[in-house]
Amino acid sequence: MSDGKKYIYAFEEGDGQNKMLLGGKGANLCEMTQIGLNVPPGFTITTEACLAYLEKNQLPDGLMDDIKVHMLALEQKTGKGFGSDKNPLLVSVRSGSAMSMPGMMDTILNLGLNPASLQGLIKQTANERFAWDAYRRFIQLFGEIALNISGEHFKERMQAIKRKHGAQLDVDLSAAHLQELANDFLSIVERHSGKPFPQDPYEQLEIAVGAVFRSWMGKRAVDYRKQFKITKELANGTAVNICTMVFGNMGNDSATGVGFTRNPGTGENVIYGEYLTNAQGEDVVAGIRTPRAIAEMEKEMPDIYRQLIVLHDRLESHYHEVQDFEFTIEKGTLYCLQTRNGKMNARAMVRSSVEMFHEGLISRERALLRVEPAVLEQLLVPQLSPSFHGKSLAQGLPASPGAASGKIVFDADTAEIRGRAGEKIILVREETRPEDIHGFFQAQGILTSRGGKTSHAAVVARGMGKPCVSGCEQIVINDLLRSAIIGDTTLHEGDIITIDGGTGHVYAGEVPTVEAEFSEEIATLLKWADDVARLKVMANADTPESAAKAREFGAMGIGLCRTERMFNGTDRLPIVQEMILAETPEQRQSALDRLLPIQRSDFKGIFKAMKGLPVTIRLLDPPMHEFLPTAAQLELEIAHLHQLKDTIDGLEELPDTLKLLNPKLYQQYADGLTKLMGGLTTFKASHLEDDVISKKEKILKKVRALAEVNPMLGHRGVRLGITYPEIYSMQIQAILEAAALCAREGIEIHPEIMVPQVATVEELTRIHSYVQRIHKIVELTHGINVRFKFGSMMEVVRACLRAGRMAETAEFFSFGTNDLTQATFSFSREDAENKFLPAYNETGILQDNPFEVLDIKGVGQLMKMAVDNGRKTRPELKVGICGEHGGHPGSIHFCHHIGLSYVSCSGPRVPIARLAAAQAKLLEEQYRTPS
Repeated sequence: MSDGKKYIYAFEEGDGQNKMLLGGKGANLCEMTQIGLNVPPGFTITTEACLAYLEKNQLPDGLMDDIKVHMLALEQKTGKGFGSDKNPLLVSVRSGSAMSMPGMMDTILNLGLNPASLQGLIKQTANERFAWDAYRRFIQLFGEIALNISGEHFKERMQAIKRKHGAQLDVDLSAAHLQELANDFLSIVERHSGKPFPQDPYEQLEIAVGAVFRSWMGKRAVDYRKQFKITKELANGTAVNICTMVFGNMGNDSATGVGFTRNPGTGENVIYGEYLTNAQGEDVVAGIRTPRAIAEMEKEMPDIYRQLIVLHDRLESHYHEVQDFEFTIEKGTLYCLQTRNGKMNARAMVRSSVEMFHEGLISRERALLRVEPAVLEQLLVPQLSPSFHGKSLAQGLPASPGAASGKIVFDADTAEIRGRAGEKIILVREETRPEDIHGFFQAQGILTSRGGKTSHAAVVARGMGKPCVSGCEQIVINDLLRSAIIGDTTLHEGDIITIDGGTGHVYAGEVPTVEAEFSEEIATLLKWADDVARLKVMANADTPESAAKAREFGAMGIGLCRTERMFNGTDRLPIVQEMILAETPEQRQSALDRLLPIQRSDFKGIFKAMKGLPVTIRLLDPPMHEFLPTAAQLELEIAHLHQLKDTIDGLEELPDTLKLLNPKLYQQYADGLTKLMGGLTTFKASHLEDDVISKKEKILKKVRALAEVNPMLGHRGVRLGITYPEIYSMQIQAILEAAALCAREGIEIHPEIMVPQVATVEELTRIHSYVQRIHKIVELTHGINVRFKFGSMMEVVRACLRAGRMAETAEFFSFGTNDLTQATFSFSREDAENKFLPAYNETGILQDNPFEVLDIKGVGQLMKMAVDNGRKTRPELKVGICGEHGGHPGSIHFCHHIGLSYVSCSGPRVPIARLAAAQAKLLEEQYRTPS
């Protein structure tokens, strides 16, 4: 005992389930020993000892005495002596935290060597070369890790010795060469530490244990925990494992290696890994020599290979999980040094889950729980080829997964033209706006220099299943010169780039990609998920094509169809702008009459694509000015048009005599000016003034009139529908007529009409009155009963507070958590993500970005209140969520917890949500709402 605490556990006595105390490696060594695997004897010093060391920067009182007791026990188990000059015991000193942090902390091998025990090792093994090799390795590792000497000093000396003796590889050095190297290493240690290399084995052990404890706070370990959000609750301190050394470098009947019980890239049930003969463990990962595939061991070491197959079966049958294990072969004897759950890619995880269930190794529930829902994104979008290792030009935010290559274009109109012509293009903008939607349709991917993961570009791209990198601030875009500068690189329109929406990286040129496949195994796993889940999973989709794609992903309906996306098409936008610019109700109605059949056709196509499933259509939501150019853009265009007019006036005033004297020169001048001005000189000056400038000035006047201080809180949604009832009336008529036409054709339809931005019951009842009136007309006109649901978006705080009254009129609620989050926090998404949110996350003011992870403590409580109060009024009230949070696994768990009926998310995230919904059901007893 040390300080009254038990800080040390022999492998035979430690609890293999207590990873917080023993670390993952220590717990596994204990468990492996206790199930009878051939593990070298040893013991584990706990994470509590690490914390005590870090608090006082010294080992706890009495710990070294306890270590000596356990070392005596090791001597008895092995028949060897620590520091013996006849039969020396050497040990490894390894780190190991509760969470796997591969390569982040330190390990020292061959500890216990000094001039006396070195001679004992030579006598014991009758292998002088091996002994000197072990000694030079120990000096280097101890010098680097325990004494903080730069590894470059040792590497440079190794290269010098190899050059001196004409050795290509380490294994080409003789015993004498290694003796020379070891002596040089001892000199390096003394020169750079100011002290001779410690010779007392227990002094070596004490220094090494402290060094491994300190590595918990080393920069790479701290950075790793920060990157992967490993909190103190998940892992606090590192254990130290003292393990008897076994040697893979004792000749060609010895080896070291790492293996997986299944292929981590494909999930195939074959032993997978690499090994090196006559080597120690670090040689495999250091890349000094090229390792061989374990499959080759079947010929080289057939008996050991058979033992590895037995080890494979024992590991999986005991752990019921794919294992990543380390092994050493010492003179024909196989030792298992470590095992842990193997890290696999998404494809391998899905395949192994399904196959391990069929093999009887795991239950169906375990098969569903062992796959992280978020990793399924890897399976559903194109990825960069695994063979590509190029350097990126810049890195932004990974806003929508997948990889795409194409020619750069800087505006949506050009994107549409070139995309329709068959070119693959990447739309590059500072930030995107709703009127850019036609460019999105034709682009392979989107890159912006501003905006976060929930910016317009990110949200729309995810909805379309297209790659997007947002907020790539290293890119400086010059629209006038049609170029973008990244550091020393200038990219022009037409240059090819590749974006990776999964990592945020941007690459020059075309990078090969691999297409995603919806495999049989993922289809099976998701079918199991649907059988378990209570929550239904809908999709956000705005076109018949995106609806059909969402259905392929397994969507159980459409939870959000945004009608404004339909207005932005190139065949519709001019009509929408004409409606906005209308000066009388009659002019506005004329434009709406032309939009009606277009909208009706849209809705009919979506109903057909989702035959038999519900389709929730949101009436127009954004403010009118979003369908018009910005004031700044219009002012610039008008100024340019005036300059152009003056130029054309000058051209038209050229004397007729000049045209007669040199018509060829005049024509060249006119043609050149026409080309320079983009073809606009084909207008007469008067035509330019009357038909172009005046129209743009009229639009500018309207834009200024529609301008709002805070558009998010302004004239939009239901407020727009009440001010201009003819707009909502047209949309309602289009929805109900499309439903009637489908019903007449025998297509099963379940339309739902949803009103956005509702704050008061009176707003909702006003729109409901429109619906009731138009519904009667449509039924009389078409002679068919049209069934539908009427409901409200819940994205205004007041609506949540008044949910009981809202439910008197609304048959369903759908939480628009993007806007509800902005309203609850009282900051705009784009400003927050571009300015202060990263600092808030970094300093812990907010644990997560609330636009990515649902704010359960604030927004979530509003949702829970609304659900509870709404169902008091209408017990059968259907309630869903259609914000971006609908595809976030952690947020889905909360939605299940408060009793939502469904979640809705972008099509490519539907499989993720299906799996997360099943896991929410399976884990509902363990769910705890954050306090």
